[in-house]
Amino acid sequence: MIQIDDKLISEEIFSEEFVCNLTKCKGACCVEGDVGAPLDKDELEILDTIFDKIKPYLTPEGIKALEEQGTWTTDPLDGMYVTPMVENRECAYVTFDEKGITKCGIEKAYEDGAVEWQKPISCHLYPIRITEYSTFTALNYHEWSVCSDACTLGRELQVPVYKFLKTPLIRKYGEEFYTILSGAAEQWKKEYGS
Repeated sequence: MIQIDDKLISEEIFSEEFVCNLTKCKGACCVEGDVGAPLDKDELEILDTIFDKIKPYLTPEGIKALEEQGTWTTDPLDGMYVTPMVENRECAYVTFDEKGITKCGIEKAYEDGAVEWQKPISCHLYPIRITEYSTFTALNYHEWSVCSDACTLGRELQVPVYKFLKTPLIRKYGEEFYTILSGAAEQWKKEYGS
């Protein structure tokens, strides 16, 4: 683990390579799983506030799920905040393009300028998963079989996870953190990389 301030960063964020390959996976991460995407507490009010603005970007099934369950819910196993799901399948905020590839309705609204919030940070940061502890924050690489094509493409293009996630890492922690993280990654590569 690498420590930057109160953050412990898994070395896999430097060693693993990853680039989303939506033409292969079709955005399976938005459909697979037992619960919706993890949400930070401060994102709950944002979802409540922007719902009417993002509604035109969502599927009828997604709108129905959100109207019945609310704009966010909790994981029954651990009480964590998560996005609602459509009949225990896809995230309620998901849309599908003409090729069957999932897109985030919130992100589509953001791209059109309808809202100023891009999407939940857990989605933007994937495959990094953040766990908050009382005295530190852990950033870990999450390996999931639905992302095997992203790992393959990342290796082909030689893009480490931290470089692929530059924009969301800066969104979450700022430019200074990312500069320090990049320096740590370069040092790690000199010492341990192949």
